[in-house]
Amino acid sequence: MIAKFRNWIDERYPATKTWEEHVSKYYAPKNFNFWYFFGSLALLVLVLQIVTGIFLTMHYKPDTELAFDSVEHIMRDVSWGWLMRYLHSTGASLFFVVIYLHMFRGLLYGSHRKPRELLWIVGMVIYLTLMAEAFFGYLLPWGNMSYWGAQVIISLFAAIPYIGEGLAEWIRGDFVVSDATLTRFFAFHVILVPLVLLGLVFVHLVALHKVGSNNPDGIEIKADKKEDGTPKDGIPFHPYYTVKDLFGAGVFLFILFGITFITPELSGWFLERANFEPANALQTPPDIIPLWYLTPYYSILRAVTYPLFGVDAKLWGVFSMGFAIFLFFLLPWLDRSPVKSIRYRGWMFKTALTVFTVSFVLLGYLGTKNPQAIDLFLFTNLTWAQIFYFLYFAFFLLMPIYTRLDPVKPVPDRVTFK
Repeated sequence: MIAKFRNWIDERYPATKTWEEHVSKYYAPKNFNFWYFFGSLALLVLVLQIVTGIFLTMHYKPDTELAFDSVEHIMRDVSWGWLMRYLHSTGASLFFVVIYLHMFRGLLYGSHRKPRELLWIVGMVIYLTLMAEAFFGYLLPWGNMSYWGAQVIISLFAAIPYIGEGLAEWIRGDFVVSDATLTRFFAFHVILVPLVLLGLVFVHLVALHKVGSNNPDGIEIKADKKEDGTPKDGIPFHPYYTVKDLFGAGVFLFILFGITFITPELSGWFLERANFEPANALQTPPDIIPLWYLTPYYSILRAVTYPLFGVDAKLWGVFSMGFAIFLFFLLPWLDRSPVKSIRYRGWMFKTALTVFTVSFVLLGYLGTKNPQAIDLFLFTNLTWAQIFYFLYFAFFLLMPIYTRLDPVKPVPDRVTFK
């Protein structure tokens, strides 16, 4: 009866074919390691965010007079409402942790290189979409930091010549952040951006299965096949990697629920203290900063303090922030190394990647601090941000040079196990 039912479905929809093509007969490299957990974990967090978000919208009121109180109602009066709210807020931060580690793995093993250029670009568009989703959702609690954070970020668009003022007014829906802003941000966060995100994730997965997964050796397993057409160094994704991913999901959920139950604010990194106060247009928080996953770019924005070529510092800062993200899209063409994986690259790339990673992390840290405060070695936080600003851009702009000069090791014909 089960076989008959399956055949009845297959005659009307290619369920079995889709399952085999993308799961049970999709051959992945057999040398995946720890770094390959994060793609499936990103999909898991996306589902978690959608489910908890649906629950929250049942009780949330997108109105400036009611929004903050509706969140308090969810936290205090709705059964398990506090859990849904904290899972959603913690999940948002862990989503970016997973995404950043996923991107770092791509840099380690050359997942942006041919034939995966389009896959990388689609992934970067997903990253930008997640930033937009986080920004729109950040205003919804209508806390004081949400309100002023939205004021600051929207004002950045006003710095764009000619169209800036009109663009900022269109984003707000008013001359100031108001009820119209909250309503449209709610619509974007709940409907528009998630639909775009789901479509992009689908395209990302289809593109991945078209070119095949990369591996820690950077070897194309499709180039060496058995007589039956399957890769010699590949194994079916199901059941081998589905079991591994279930283990990774279990560890991740343990961390997620641990943070949610013990320290959901994480000392202000996941939820700021000022956001537990209602929005107040007459009371500016001492330090207005975005959430941690956007602070590296906020630090780059603040690092530009002098006008250049007759253009004021604010516009240069906005340009630098946008260019810092855009450079990721150019990685497939900036990287000129004859090998993909860091296992076979030389000291130049390894040093450059280490310096870039440290710079990115410290830019994120400095983005949460007062730029004028004096820190390590009697330098101000602004001075340190400017140093890491140049190191960040040097990683990309000098990449065509040092990847060509970098001494490399011979790549084996078959995948290896470490």
